[in-house]
Amino acid sequence: MAFVTVNGIGLHHRRAGTRGGRRVLFLNSLGSDLRIWDEVAERLAPGCETLVYDMRGHGLSEATPAPYGLDLLVADALGLMDALGWSSASLVGLSVGGLVAQAIAARHGERVDALVLMDTAARIGTVESWNERIAAVEAGGVAAIAQAVAARWFTPDFAAREPAAFAGWRTMLAQTGTAGYAGTCAALRDADLTGEVAGIAAPTLVLAGDADLSTPPDLVAATARLVPGARFETVAGAGHLPCLERPAEVARAIANHFEACAPTKPAASSAAFEAGMAVRRAVLGDAHVDRATAAITPFDAAFQRFITEGAWGSVWSRPHFTRRERSVVTIALLAALGHDEEVAMHVRATRNTGATPEDIAEALMHVAVYAGVPAANHAIRIAKATLHEMEPGTGEVVR
Repeated sequence: MAFVTVNGIGLHHRRAGTRGGRRVLFLNSLGSDLRIWDEVAERLAPGCETLVYDMRGHGLSEATPAPYGLDLLVADALGLMDALGWSSASLVGLSVGGLVAQAIAARHGERVDALVLMDTAARIGTVESWNERIAAVEAGGVAAIAQAVAARWFTPDFAAREPAAFAGWRTMLAQTGTAGYAGTCAALRDADLTGEVAGIAAPTLVLAGDADLSTPPDLVAATARLVPGARFETVAGAGHLPCLERPAEVARAIANHFEACAPTKPAASSAAFEAGMAVRRAVLGDAHVDRATAAITPFDAAFQRFITEGAWGSVWSRPHFTRRERSVVTIALLAALGHDEEVAMHVRATRNTGATPEDIAEALMHVAVYAGVPAANHAIRIAKATLHEMEPGTGEVVR
C-alpha cells in the first residue's frame, strides 16, 4: 500500500501499469474506493501507467469533517499528481469523480491530456435530494442506505447473477465513514459546472451505463453536448458503475479513445523500448525521464521512441562497456561536439553511473588533444558548474 500526504491528509493510492506509457488518473464515485478500477486498469496496463486513489474520507484515505467542496476535491487530485511528479495525465472520472475531472479539465486544461467522463454530469441531483441523503447518513450511518444505493449501482439482475459480488460492493459502500460520505454529498450538492464545461479543450469521451438510474443516459448525454467535440456512448447492460459490470467494454472504449487522441507519449510495446526505458531511467533518473516524457507531443513522439529504443535500448544496453565507461565516453563525445545541455545532463547522470569527477577530467583531457582546447575548456566550465550544483547544500534539485 502507498500513502502520500496531500493538503494535510494521507491519501491512499496505487500506481501500476507500464512506466513510460500514457499516464491515466482514475477518479472514484461516491461511496467507493480504488478497487472499482482494478479490472479496467489491468486491461489498460500494457500501454498505460495507471494511478488510482481513495478520495478524501473514502477507503484508506483520511477523512476530515464535513462538508467538502468541489474545489477541495480538485486540490486533492492535483496535489496527488504533483506529489508523484505528474505534470499532466489522462483523466477517467466516474460520478463525483467525473465532476472533479470536469473541473480540472475546465480550469487546469494544461494538466489534462485526454478526458473520459463516466456516468456523470455538469450538475448531479438537487439540493433537496442531497440534503436528504446527508440527513439519512448522519442519522444512521452509510450502512443504513447501502442496500438502496447499491441497488442503483447495477442493472436489476446483477444481484441475482452475481450475488457474492453484489454483497461485496455493498459492503465496501457500507464501510465508508459518515464524514467522508456526507462531506462528498455536500460537494455534489453545491457543484454546478454547467457554465464551465464549454471551456474543456481536452479530447473527451462520455460514457453512460444504459440502465443507470443515478445519472440517467439522457442527463449524461446533455453534458456531453456541452463539451466541445465530445463523443457520447452508452455501455450496454450496465448501471451506474460500468467499470464493475462491464470492465472489458469500458476498457476497450477508453483504449480506443486514447488511440484516437494525438499520442502524448510513445507506447511501450517493444522489448527494445522497455529495455531502453529501464536503462534510461537507471542512468538519468526517474525525475528527469518523467519530465521529458510529460513534454512529448505528436511532433517528437516518433523521435523520442527512436532514441529510447536506439540509444538506450541498443547502444546503452550493450554489455561490453560498464555504465561507468559508457558514461565517460558519452561525456567526451558530447563535449567534443559542443552539445552543452547534454554534457550537463550526463555529468548529472554520473550520480547513477558511478563515473567520478576524476573520470570526467581525464576524458576532457582527451577532448583537448583530439577535438581542441577551446572545446575542452568550454566543457570543463560546464562540468565544474554542474558538479558544484550536485554538491550537498547547494540547493540543486535531485534529478
